[in-house]
Amino acid sequence: MIIDAYNTTQDVRGRSDYLTGARPGEEPPTYVPFDPRRILDRMDAAGVDMAMVCSLAQRIENDFIAGLVADHPDRFIGFGQVMPQADDAIQEIERMAEMGIKGLKLHPSMHGYHVADHGLLDPVFRACARLGLPVLINALDDAFCAPLAIEEIAKDHPDVPTIIAHMGAVWNVPEAIIVAERRPNIYLETSATLIADVKRAYARVGPEKILLGSEWPGSDFDLERMKIAKAIPDEADRALVEGLNFARILRMEV
Repeated sequence: MIIDAYNTTQDVRGRSDYLTGARPGEEPPTYVPFDPRRILDRMDAAGVDMAMVCSLAQRIENDFIAGLVADHPDRFIGFGQVMPQADDAIQEIERMAEMGIKGLKLHPSMHGYHVADHGLLDPVFRACARLGLPVLINALDDAFCAPLAIEEIAKDHPDVPTIIAHMGAVWNVPEAIIVAERRPNIYLETSATLIADVKRAYARVGPEKILLGSEWPGSDFDLERMKIAKAIPDEADRALVEGLNFARILRMEV
């Protein structure tokens, strides 16, 4: 089974050019409902069986994600979001889990906090440990969540699988590999990375700590699968990266 570990969907509302795709000066629509066939068709074309979906950090849309998963339970795995500094953050994580959402995405730079803030993040990680939710942290060359800072918070929560999205690309990949090498609960997700980065991670941490991710629509499933195939030629190892590792993290039967 091919399971992609990181993608975004958005039930776009508002006037953001970035979210609506409108050109500067154009009048963006006030509401563009998301058509799931957009992502499902691309999954089918690339032979992807299931895909994790979460909202862009510009909007937190946990109910939309839960509804998408409920409509397509055999194709989508939902990750929700919270702002940890919100008064109801823990209650929202509990509500997400009740709705069938399987993990938590954090975006420290977008939401204004540092990932090594124990006072803020320890309660979030404790809730995820109690509910069996892995945590994915967006980490693109980001001072708010550099890999060593992710390790600082993850080391105190060994029961929470912690995924470094984008493997810290571009400049923080070496640190991401180091922390994945020495922390059993830290994993590396491959979207936005170079083939050379995946090869380096594969040589250092082996196939068990790497997760295929596309971050559709930023990239596409067939392109990312091709990258993994070139970086990891061994078929059994590639099967781990392309789904079995993520299934194990999510406690799925495949």
